[in-house]
Amino acid sequence: MSSRTSPISQPIMIRRAVARDAKRLTRLVRGSGAYEGKYAAAVAGYRVGPDYIEAHRAFVAVGVDERGGRVLGFYSLILAPPELDLLFVADDVQGWGVGRLLVAHMQSEARAAGIDRVKVVSHVPAEGFYHRAGAVRIGTVLANPPAVPWDRPEFEFRVSSE
Repeated sequence: MSSRTSPISQPIMIRRAVARDAKRLTRLVRGSGAYEGKYAAAVAGYRVGPDYIEAHRAFVAVGVDERGGRVLGFYSLILAPPELDLLFVADDVQGWGVGRLLVAHMQSEARAAGIDRVKVVSHVPAEGFYHRAGAVRIGTVLANPPAVPWDRPEFEFRVSSE
């Protein structure tokens, strides 16, 4: 587990997601401000279920406080082929460094698994974040209507062997 202090001095811990996190992760995805307007349909029925959590390497960033913690964000790493499948940060804590903390944790997990590159197909509004987090743009994934009616940038994180 990793910890870090946010701008409001709240410790942040990253832990493996568990089945009881499923509803909170689903709410985080469906409530994301990055999926408003024309993007809303992409997450309207999306569900992060206990089966997904069990089948993937999903981790949550939890704010440690007197109430036992709040899920601030999460990610899911698929090992074969290596891909960052999901990464979401609660709208009200964006800018705290939670996303960067999750990316660093993901890279550590990938490194431990012997992976040197992790692909991510970005949501269009998240393109700037991935670039700032150190991912390199490698292409574009073309629209696949009706599921995804827009082109998406494709990035790659290069994982150092440290």
